[in-house]
Amino acid sequence: MESKKFLLQEKDIPTAWYNIVADMENKPLPPLNPKTKEPLKPEDLYPLFAKGLVDQEMNQTDAWIEIPEEVRDMYKIWRPTPLVRAYGLEKALDTPAHIYFKNESVSPVGSHKLNSAIPQAYFCKKEGVTNVTTETGAGQWGASMAMAAKHFGLELAVYMVKVSYNQKPYRRSIMQTFGAEVIASPSMSTRAGRDIITKHPNYQGSLGTAISEAVELAMQTPNCKYVLGSVLNHVMLHQTVIGLEAEKQMEMAGEYPDVVIACFGGGSNFSGIAFPFLRHKLTQGKNIRIVAAEPASCPKLTRGQFQYDFGDEAGYTPLLPMFTLGHNFAPANIHAGGLRYHGAGSIVSQLKKDGLMDAVDIQQLETFKAATLFAQSEGIIPAPESSHAIAAAIREAEQAKIEGKPRTILFNLSGHGLIDMAAYDQYLAGDLTNYEVTDADVEKNLSEIEKIIK
Repeated sequence: MESKKFLLQEKDIPTAWYNIVADMENKPLPPLNPKTKEPLKPEDLYPLFAKGLVDQEMNQTDAWIEIPEEVRDMYKIWRPTPLVRAYGLEKALDTPAHIYFKNESVSPVGSHKLNSAIPQAYFCKKEGVTNVTTETGAGQWGASMAMAAKHFGLELAVYMVKVSYNQKPYRRSIMQTFGAEVIASPSMSTRAGRDIITKHPNYQGSLGTAISEAVELAMQTPNCKYVLGSVLNHVMLHQTVIGLEAEKQMEMAGEYPDVVIACFGGGSNFSGIAFPFLRHKLTQGKNIRIVAAEPASCPKLTRGQFQYDFGDEAGYTPLLPMFTLGHNFAPANIHAGGLRYHGAGSIVSQLKKDGLMDAVDIQQLETFKAATLFAQSEGIIPAPESSHAIAAAIREAEQAKIEGKPRTILFNLSGHGLIDMAAYDQYLAGDLTNYEVTDADVEKNLSEIEKIIK
């Protein structure tokens, strides 16, 4: 009987994270101080982030960074995660392709985000921090940070994008169960939130807005640091446990992927599975394609512009080199709340600029069609975010069928959708629609941003 799952043991949990920047010929451009336009120094970030995380953020020389033993011990709660051969999906598609997925949905909070929440909480606690703030889109990061903060005895405040706060009440409940305070963003509790509400009273929020509020609260609260669930280099670093495990598991399966796929919001789960395989391309010349799947309603990689921009809406963060739609871009209220972010992390942006990866944008209805087929054939209801990766994998499998050629596809199932059933209710009732940004809207928004940045 052929194996369905490829399982590692706890001893196989990676002992070090992989820092892809060390192997990149063209390093990402440095973040800039928005006032002086000078490159930031590590000490510039110490007031906002734990020192251990800043040191990881700025490290461009060490390819391997040791995972603290206490973090690895917590990883044992759910890691290593399974690699699964999607025989059911292959049969449903009648494709010669071999499809594999890394199942990150088995974590206690149902997504990959815990891979970074634990080390971020660890380094904050190690520094003597007592309070942390963050933002969350769909609630996956907020739930992960709530669990990690409780374990390390930290008080946590989470600004949750308002549309998701209302769409996904049970993610909010998870955070509150772990003791976190959850605030719908934009809120009246910060100057950034009040300014946005004053200008746009019915605004349903964005990750950029929620980041502004979380950063402002962190800077005004004694012994408090800010933690982020995506975009920054140290977050990408922590997530590489996904791909490092998948390397070993693909060897167990006796195959090597022709293409690696993940959904894309700010880049955390994408980087997690893609960077270890990109290492083979950078250091060994391996012929492998890497594909980021983003929503057509928030297409920064496929239709955005590479330039310096703020990571938040109010302009509190440093200027980051990124593919962006502009930090004041207001994304449509799609159910894949974790992908509603205006920009891409600096590492991913540089890789995209150098042609080392590809990106596709996918409409909301196609993602739910793919999600439903995956649920029916594999028995797992995926998160709306993850469904973008599934849709892209299905496109690859269908192309293999047209060509009559086998190919090996690996994608990351970044989370399950059991707390997103309201979205499925709407899809099954025919109440969901596609959203697409016009070229005129993109150009107008970017031209306005250029004026602000200059």
